[in-house]
Amino acid sequence: MIVELSHRIVDGMVTYPGVPGPKLGVHLSREDSRDVYAPGTEFHIGTITLAANTGTYLDTPHHRYADGPDLSQVPLTKLADLPGLVVRAQGPREVVLDQSLDVRGKAVLIHTGWDRHFGTDAYFHGHPYLAPESAKWLADQGAALVGIDSLNIDDTPPRGERPAHTILLGAGIPLVEHLTGLAELPGEGFRFHAAPPLIAGMGTFPVRAYAIVP
Repeated sequence: MIVELSHRIVDGMVTYPGVPGPKLGVHLSREDSRDVYAPGTEFHIGTITLAANTGTYLDTPHHRYADGPDLSQVPLTKLADLPGLVVRAQGPREVVLDQSLDVRGKAVLIHTGWDRHFGTDAYFHGHPYLAPESAKWLADQGAALVGIDSLNIDDTPPRGERPAHTILLGAGIPLVEHLTGLAELPGEGFRFHAAPPLIAGMGTFPVRAYAIVP
C-alpha cells in the first residue's frame, strides 16, 4: 500500500505567513500548440512561480548553513527508501520524545494531527513543535531524517532562534515539514520517500512525500 503524505499545491495557497503563494500559468496552451504540431496533436506546457517553502517541503543543511549540502548534494540514501518510525505526539505543543525509541538510521515522523488545520488560519497559531532537547537526542542517536505534520519543527514565534533546525541540519539530518496523512501509517515497518528535484544552490523545495506499507 502506498500512503500519500504531501499536501496538494494549488494556485495562491498559503503555506507559511509572509511567504507568497505559488502562481500557476501557461507557457503554451493546447489551443496555441495546434499551430506548432501536426493536426490532432496538442500539448500543454505550464509554468509555476513559487517560494521554495511551499506545501510539503524538504529542508537540507544548506537551508540553515551556507556551506551545507544543498538539494543537489544530499544523497538519495538520506531521502528515499528509509525505514520509517511514527511518533504519536498528540497533546502538548512541545513534543518531547521517548528516549527508549530506536531511531538510528530511520525517518522519524512526528504525528501531531495538526495537519487537520492546513489551509485555515488556525494552522498558523499555537502549532506543535519539537523540543530542542529531543532534537539534540535525535542528532546524537543518528536519525536519518525527521519530519512533522505541523507548521514548523520549531516554535514560531519566537522570532530568531530555530534550535531544532540548527541542531538537526547541523548534524546533516534533512527535515520534512507540513506532512499530512501520518495517521494512516503504522508505528513502524514501512519505507519513507521524500526526494526533491536535483537543484544546485537551493536548500529547500517541495517534495511528494509518501510511504510504502507492506
